Amino acid sequence: MAWKTLDEMDLNGKRVLTRVDINVPVKDGQVTDATRIERIGATVQTILEAGGKPVLLAHFGRPKGERRDDMSLMPLIPTLEAVLGVKVIFAADCVGDAAQTVIDALAPGEIALLENTRFHKGEEKNDTALAAEMAKLGDIYCNDAFSAAHRAHASTEGLAQLLPSCAGRLMQAELSALESALGTPDRPVLAVVGGAKVSTKLDLLGNLVEKVDMLVIGGGMANTFLAAQGVDVGKSLCEHEMTGTASEILTKAEAAGCQILLPSDVVVAREFAANAANETVANTACPADAMILDAGPEAVTAIKEAIEKARTLIWNGPLGAFEIEPFDTATNAAAAYAAERSVAGKLISVAGGGDTVAALNKAGAAEDFSYISTAGGAFLEWMEGKTLPGVAALG
Repeated sequence: MAWKTLDEMDLNGKRVLTRVDINVPVKDGQVTDATRIERIGATVQTILEAGGKPVLLAHFGRPKGERRDDMSLMPLIPTLEAVLGVKVIFAADCVGDAAQTVIDALAPGEIALLENTRFHKGEEKNDTALAAEMAKLGDIYCNDAFSAAHRAHASTEGLAQLLPSCAGRLMQAELSALESALGTPDRPVLAVVGGAKVSTKLDLLGNLVEKVDMLVIGGGMANTFLAAQGVDVGKSLCEHEMTGTASEILTKAEAAGCQILLPSDVVVAREFAANAANETVANTACPADAMILDAGPEAVTAIKEAIEKARTLIWNGPLGAFEIEPFDTATNAAAAYAAERSVAGKLISVAGGGDTVAALNKAGAAEDFSYISTAGGAFLEWMEGKTLPGVAALG
């Protein structure tokens, strides 16, 4: 779809309402992880260098339309100033005179931070009156919060309908990465999908088998697919009630010409604990009193061969119980190989989702992937083929 970037907008002297995601973890009043703040830096700098006035709109927590001191954005100011290297002026509301006064008084090189948009009940209802009040404060709307783009809220969808709109640098990078992975990818395309439950990723799997050439299924999900093929998975995490659906996905994949890779061998243990006694067996030989906790070495070799064939990789979810050793082995090995191929310029690798980012960071592979999305729900919904309201509104 067509969407404008900051480069296509005349920003000089303009008030740029910039929707960002700075919903960062805070403990005892201190930001404990500033990653999301770091990622909006390029957008803020672009606006300032073009002579614009960045006015940040953001949510924080789930105040459900009520003003709560513990969910104010004000405590984020020291971190914003330190990370962005600019003076941040706070407004006690995201509409009305409190916001207008701060914006009007902004000096060159300063940015405004407006109070939590979710203090207004109309935000999550995409209330047109609230969006109109926000629109009065700006000349241009810039959405740099891909992670909130799957929500049709006043500050993500409603506002984009009322002002000339564009994508910020982070949104631009995210959309470009996803377009290269699923829109017009270099083939063959390989998807790695892991995690605990098939039920949470039905739409994802259904969409992927029609778009990718190879699909690796790992984690607890793989157990459900093995059970669908009549394999006894012992005490493994398995959604036995979903085996019929898993069979349907296998049939759909075959019809679409998508090769499904399930682990041919597995690592099993009697207890879910770090360094628990374990053994590697064929996927059909899980003891009745054991559980599958990782893919085995033969399976890892098959996954590496698939990665070697692929030109594009989309990754969501771990291949085993990556949180505890040694059941992180398959995830670590496959991730390291994907990173190696990416660095060599032989693979475009895009990964996203909470557990995915954690697993790839643990494997030491995240920095060498082509793109890592921190968007969570929005990343998954994009992979599922769904329209994201916050993105569609920019078109």
